[in-house]
Amino acid sequence: MDWLERAAGLRQWSRDGERAPHKPLLLLYALGRFQADAESGLRYSAVEADLKHLLAEYGPNRGTTPAYPFHHLTNDMVWEVRTDRGPGSPGTAVTELRASGATGRLTTDLRAALCRESSLLGRMARVLLDLHFPPSLHPDLCEAVGLELELAETDVRTAPQPRQRDRRMRESVLTAYEYQCAFCGYDGLIGASPVALEAAHVRWWAYDGPDDVDNGLCLCSLHHKLFDKGVLGIGGSHRIMVSQHFVGRSAAAHDHVTALAGRPLIGPQPGVRPVAEAHRTWHTSQVFKGSPRLDTTWFRSPTGHA
Repeated sequence: MDWLERAAGLRQWSRDGERAPHKPLLLLYALGRFQADAESGLRYSAVEADLKHLLAEYGPNRGTTPAYPFHHLTNDMVWEVRTDRGPGSPGTAVTELRASGATGRLTTDLRAALCRESSLLGRMARVLLDLHFPPSLHPDLCEAVGLELELAETDVRTAPQPRQRDRRMRESVLTAYEYQCAFCGYDGLIGASPVALEAAHVRWWAYDGPDDVDNGLCLCSLHHKLFDKGVLGIGGSHRIMVSQHFVGRSAAAHDHVTALAGRPLIGPQPGVRPVAEAHRTWHTSQVFKGSPRLDTTWFRSPTGHA
């Protein structure tokens, strides 16, 4: 039995590129808990709040409940549920999951395989991370689910890859934006090499985002992370959106984040295709959190006073 293929082949709801990372998030959470305590089960009423938080942080911007993956992951033969009455899930009704003492855990066969092969847990986690989330979010997500992965366990070559990334994209995107962050203009070099400048996919590669310049942005490390977390987005006329959910009271937070609201993107250089509307729209609907802040520059006088 190939557990990596099982992890890669989780059956998920899908429509027009909409994100549905519910099962991958639950399985990552279960792997993290197994790493901490291989014998414990996950009682729904005890982990519901954790799973809700994961969905809010790493799922799309729409209401959902962890009850669905808790029940439906049993169909993928990696997860089992039992209640106080015996084996079997009571369904997706939250009240019934709570009242019946529904408890989930990795299947017996998977737990045995994880105990036999010490690197399997890390390799399964890598499959889930690579197939459903951009690399900028992997460290934070591992911390959120309690996974501690060794470098040797997370070799990308062990993960089933439905397609290969184009390694030329980074250079093409950085060149298109003349080696400066499209949000803030940062253009740091060390010697002749750019430092902390990255090529960000607008529509995530994990969700069929192409390795094309019109699906890329040159961003500094900070703004890449904020873009992938849905704090920042791209609105009409290629102007920067800042989520109303973002809170930052310091001058640094204002200067580096909230003050970006409404600013036009920097680049790309003339003759290069800007971000395609289809990719921009996908990011807004599937990643960007909530509604954008108003551009406060519209409310200031020429002297700079409100």
